[in-house]
Amino acid sequence: MFLGIDLGTSGVKSVAIDEAGNIVAQGTAELSVQHPQPDWSEQDPEDWWRAAESAVMAIDPAVRAGIAGIGLAGQMHGATVLGPDDRALRPAILWNDGRSHPECAKLERRTPLSREITGNLAMPGFTAPKLLWLRQHEPELFGAVKTVLLPKDYLRLRMTGEKASDVSDSAGTLWLDVGARDWSNEMLSACELSRDHMPALYEGPQVTGALRSDIAAQWGMTQVPVVAGGGDNAAGAAGIGIVADGDALLSLGTSGVIFVATDAFRPNPAGSVHAFCHCLPGKWHQMAVHLSAASCIDWAARQLGLSGPAHVLALAEDARAANGRELFLPYLSGERTPHNDPHVRACFLGLDAETSPAGLAAAVLEGVAFALADGLDALRAAGTETDALHVIGGGARSHYWGSIIATTLGVRLHYLDGGEIGPALGAAKLAMMGVAKVNASQACSRPAIIATIEPDAALGDRLATKRDRFRAAYDAIKPF
Repeated sequence: MFLGIDLGTSGVKSVAIDEAGNIVAQGTAELSVQHPQPDWSEQDPEDWWRAAESAVMAIDPAVRAGIAGIGLAGQMHGATVLGPDDRALRPAILWNDGRSHPECAKLERRTPLSREITGNLAMPGFTAPKLLWLRQHEPELFGAVKTVLLPKDYLRLRMTGEKASDVSDSAGTLWLDVGARDWSNEMLSACELSRDHMPALYEGPQVTGALRSDIAAQWGMTQVPVVAGGGDNAAGAAGIGIVADGDALLSLGTSGVIFVATDAFRPNPAGSVHAFCHCLPGKWHQMAVHLSAASCIDWAARQLGLSGPAHVLALAEDARAANGRELFLPYLSGERTPHNDPHVRACFLGLDAETSPAGLAAAVLEGVAFALADGLDALRAAGTETDALHVIGGGARSHYWGSIIATTLGVRLHYLDGGEIGPALGAAKLAMMGVAKVNASQACSRPAIIATIEPDAALGDRLATKRDRFRAAYDAIKPF
């Protein structure tokens, strides 16, 4: 069997699969995010390790004993800075941290060809601007940095003792020449770093090391190989067979992502579209990224005093989509595609004396759908066309929300067997490819479609009017 470990923002998930790719066991452990100042988002790497151990140990010992290989997936862009003793010098700065916005302009001034090299705009979510921020604001700590690792690769270091990463995750640092799938000396130099600060690079299915003897004994395994794995979205795509040119998915997790696999490197930085390496050799992908998706539902549940996301969804369904004037802009942590605006913040508009919790809940679901539609428009402007998206992530559980999204985006949504598992499944399949030498077409086969949601023409007419107001609202609130 093969184990996938996914280090997410809100928790760690472990998934074991058999040789046929069937899920045989799962484990989870929760994480929290710290916001010590406005625009800041941090986690303690030690919390990652404790959660990873808990998620692995939640799997039955008999299953753990049969594990033949491990793959890793994780939240992208996080800056985990280590000193000479390989210990974290400070909390990791996460993907949804906005403090390094001024450093983005500085980075692009220093490297005028940065967009051509990386295929992306410099955004505060990426790793490189975070290191420039550290250089400016914590210079003594910056001087002590020996290694910079991405979150999942910190787990790898603890598991194997090896400093390694895969090209899909590393493409989100702004230090990678994405077309060449190698570190860029020019981009590293712009941050006063070198290849010596970076981990070794691998393709997703390649073996990067073996489980340390003490960890193997603790986890009830042998010293099995650990493969490179992938960034969360690329691994999630591999898990459900989104690998051929034009295959597309919608990930509804903490963030929202529309992901399209490509056979070539096709950047479009002008539209704030991400162009990264896929976790499979010779493959790339484009992404429209929205910093808040299912997290908006969690947030709404807390603010409305509800029992959880399911209660929000039930209230929204009672209110009926596009039935009220209430409008929600879902920018709890700023936004990437298409605005590249770390400072914009969420808001409700159109409230009146008759506004109810149900009306607010409905507005939240609609607002996320409108933001996703903006992202799909940016992808279409980049030449990407798709009429169907395969849905993964925790948000995939709600078919009612799916109807709103499908209608707003004007595409079919396919729900897949096991689609809510997400990146951990892809990480396990990458381990199967690298250890058992199973080819990509077999390992990354498409799970069965269990439901399809078509756009609703009648609902679409009502949502279109609200979406026009949504697009105008961004321009109106931007100055604030």
